[in-house]
Amino acid sequence: MQPGRDITILLDIMARLRDPETGCAWDVEQTFRTIAPYTIEEAYEVADAIERGDRPDLCDELGDLLLQVVYHARMAEEEGSFAFPDVVQAITTKMIRRHPHVFGPEETRSAVMAKGLWSKIKAEEKAEKRARREAAGLGEEDGLLAEVPAGMPSLFAAVKLQDKAGTVGFDWNDPKAVIAKIREELDEMEAEIEAGSGASAVEGELGDVLFALANLARHLKVDPDAALRSTNQKFRKRFGYIERSLKARGQTFAEAGLEAMEALWQEAKTAD
Repeated sequence: MQPGRDITILLDIMARLRDPETGCAWDVEQTFRTIAPYTIEEAYEVADAIERGDRPDLCDELGDLLLQVVYHARMAEEEGSFAFPDVVQAITTKMIRRHPHVFGPEETRSAVMAKGLWSKIKAEEKAEKRARREAAGLGEEDGLLAEVPAGMPSLFAAVKLQDKAGTVGFDWNDPKAVIAKIREELDEMEAEIEAGSGASAVEGELGDVLFALANLARHLKVDPDAALRSTNQKFRKRFGYIERSLKARGQTFAEAGLEAMEALWQEAKTAD
């Protein structure tokens, strides 16, 4: 088999990898649940390549992400649920349906019409999804927050949950009120630590702090994940400065000690 640009080659590769008799033992034993973490990881690696402005790496990472789609579709085909062409049909149907101002009749091709149709289209899609779940015996997803997937990254999910609750007025009306809430949650966490509470209690309070911080980012119209990613990169850069400086001196981390490393950290901050 030779590599190529045709998607059918990738589909054939996955089919051969999953063949119970002649395929790869590791690939054959995988399930939706075991592959899901890799799918999430590949999405983050795509975001990382974009952040670094590395287009060749982005091309490579998009391929890895596409493989995840093909992988899940292949497993679904094996159990008789759906196949890759069904995935393509589902998304093309959705995109055409959601953009009547582009693909629809002439009378829908205006920004005003598009805005009015969007809510109607979303409502129709929800109704169809509900009907599919009921037909499959999966039960109905109830509640305003049901649309926020449980498997979504926690920080992103926190903002989504708060956005949903905010649509019905369950929200702070001032960022300062959120800051006060953060201080309250920090005090509660500190009290648990001082009381010698177990890890579970401290974890619960820390979760409340993080949830409140996500809410503050939302009120300030800041993407908390992007903000933290930026700080992570800043930390990488500054710690790298410490590492290089110690290496130039012929010192290890243990030989330098915390005080010397802190001095180099301050140097790195000045150099930013």
